[in-house]
This record gives sequence, C-alpha cells and structure tokens, in this order.
Amino acid sequence: MKVWAGALASGLVALAVWQGVVSATGLPRFILPGPGLVGETVWESRALLAEHGLITVTEVLAGLLLGIVVGCISAVFLAASPLARTLVGPILVFSQAIPVFALAPILTLWFGYGLGSKIAMALLIIYFPITSSFFDALMRTNRDWLDLARVMGAHPARVMWHIRIPAALPGLASGLRLAAVYAPIGAIIGEWVGASKGLGYLMLLANGRAKADLMFAALIVLAAFTIFLRAGIDKLANRILE
Repeated sequence: MKVWAGALASGLVALAVWQGVVSATGLPRFILPGPGLVGETVWESRALLAEHGLITVTEVLAGLLLGIVVGCISAVFLAASPLARTLVGPILVFSQAIPVFALAPILTLWFGYGLGSKIAMALLIIYFPITSSFFDALMRTNRDWLDLARVMGAHPARVMWHIRIPAALPGLASGLRLAAVYAPIGAIIGEWVGASKGLGYLMLLANGRAKADLMFAALIVLAAFTIFLRAGIDKLANRILE
C-alpha cells in the first residue's frame, strides 16, 4: 500500500511539474501539450491506442518469455561446462560491444515487418542481463555446500538442480526485474525501424503529423504497461524467492 501511495504521489508531482513547464514556457501544443490535453487524447483515442497497444504487448510478452527461457538455459549450460565458458563466454562478452539497436534493421530484413522482428529484438535486449545475472549467481554457490555434495557422491546434474539453481534464484530475480524494463525498449525500437502497427509505429505516425498529444498519449500508455509489467515480474520474483 505504501508503495502505491508513493507512486501516486510521484505521479502527481510529475504532472504538476509538467503543467508548470507548459504554463511557464507557453510552448505551442504541437511541441509540448499539457497533461490535460494528453489525458483527453488518451480517452478519445482509446480504441486506437488499445489496437496498437495490444500488438506491442504481444511482442513484449513473447520476447520476454523467450528471453527468460533461452537466458536461463544458457546460464545453466555455461555454469555446468568449463568448455562452454571458454568457447562461448568471450563471444557473449563481445556481442555486447555491438549496439543492439544497430541490429534492428538486420532483424527487420530477416524476419520482416511483422511480430517476428520485434520479438527477436526484445529477446536480444534482455538475453544478456538474464544470462549474466543468473550465471554469476550460479558461479557464486556456497563452496561448503558443493564440497559436501561432492563428498557424498552427488551427481553433477543433481547438484545443479538441487543446490546451485535454488541458491542462484536471487540472481535470476534481479535479471527478471531488469528484463521487465528492457523488453519494451526492444519492441519499440523494432517498431521504429519498420512496422505497420504498434505503439512505436503510432508514435512515429503522430510525430510525422505533428500530433504531439497523440504521441505523448502512446508514450504514457507504454509507460503504464511497463510499470504494471515490472510490478508483475516483481511479484513473480518474490514468489520464486519464498
């Protein structure tokens, strides 16, 4: 309850500052619309925002789910195999030297203008945070536990499943929280590069037609979805750690 009260207070302060800037600067509405105008646009364009928002939500959730699955499998594989860490580890580190955003045009070329390229973009942008955080946690398992399991003759697979993975769940939870914030970014970047639907596409369309109020409305809908997604992932992470 206190968290939501704090969030509401922060939101009200942000709206007050926003309105204050609009009133003080006197900027035209096509450059910086006021919060009242944006709220009115959200209501009047609710059907349009819902249509495009559903596409973006689908892209984000699909990319998030695939990224979690692939990232967890990769982390376990790297933690279990020294050879994999030697051969694949440097490649993962090198991949982070390439801006993920620069891959968006390539993904659009490969997967087209539909959902595929946006899902792939969301997957790529969250893959490394999940893999890295979960892998680091797997490698920091209490050595006393591992030594005891080794003395008792436990099979490496059982050690991984019953000791290392449960001990690494806090690291995975941190990765999930980051992924919930990063996944929408990947989907929106993909829509900016090439799409015919989605909130990112709607923002570009509104910007080209000088409809700043619609552009801000799409941005607020995206921000609201990201907040709820982050809250949902946070509850999931807390449930995992119980």
